[in-house]
Amino acid sequence: MFSIIGIVVLMVCVFGGYIMAGGSMAPIIKAAPIETFIIGGAAVGAMLIGNSLDIVKGAFGGILRCFKGPKYKKDDYLQVIFLVSKLMKVLKAEGAVALEPHIENPDSSAIFAEYPPILKDEGLLHLVCDTIRLLVVSSSNLSPYAVEEVMDQAIKTHHHGELKPAEALASMAGALPALGIVACVLGVVKTMGAIDQPPPVLGALIGGALVGTFLGVFFAYGLVEPLATRLKQIIDDEGEIYKVVKQIIIGTMHGHPPPLIIEGARVSISHHNQPTFAEVFDGLRGK
Repeated sequence: MFSIIGIVVLMVCVFGGYIMAGGSMAPIIKAAPIETFIIGGAAVGAMLIGNSLDIVKGAFGGILRCFKGPKYKKDDYLQVIFLVSKLMKVLKAEGAVALEPHIENPDSSAIFAEYPPILKDEGLLHLVCDTIRLLVVSSSNLSPYAVEEVMDQAIKTHHHGELKPAEALASMAGALPALGIVACVLGVVKTMGAIDQPPPVLGALIGGALVGTFLGVFFAYGLVEPLATRLKQIIDDEGEIYKVVKQIIIGTMHGHPPPLIIEGARVSISHHNQPTFAEVFDGLRGK
């Protein structure tokens, strides 16, 4: 929602201010389609040259994510806390072997069945199941520090991959002003081919060329770079749920009291998504 409001404010202030200063929109409207085609097409082409198809898809899909916001809400964090806590409770009460059917076939697990959204989240599901699988297949007691290192690496790898689309958008933003100059130069070349025309015609051609420079800078710093920044914020926000999983598993392995483990997981969540102490512990009592 705020992204849409920001775009509206951007358009009103830039073009509204231009009109208030006595500028005419006619030259911009006339030149914008071709200039946008040149600049936008070149930007997409450059992105295709410098990135894999998956990253390009992620970048354009990331623009939609900027308008939707982070996919995890307070209830999702509660569900993860409840799920991982229940799995760790089974681990302590019945041993690692009792967890094997749940982590090998989460789709048929009675525990996972209580939390359908997590079953649909491939990355989160892999972190939970693969870490617990490590506990199951280990023939000896694992060091909590060693498991924590493995989880940190898994989270880091996942986060690094998630950030690539945002980095691609940021690179596009950096290229757009230069591509605007390219469009402007082509307009100047076109103008030079009509140098024998009267001043009003030359003025219109030069104005159209300058629209290319304007659009390159406008798209870069008014739209694409802010969207890249917002996408990175969303990815960082969504990454917190992986830290919740780590806090509960590692805290259990260290043998900390359950209330301390759960509180450690709860306070690792940003305040706008953080459930209250009562919401977490009342929910756990009902499980």
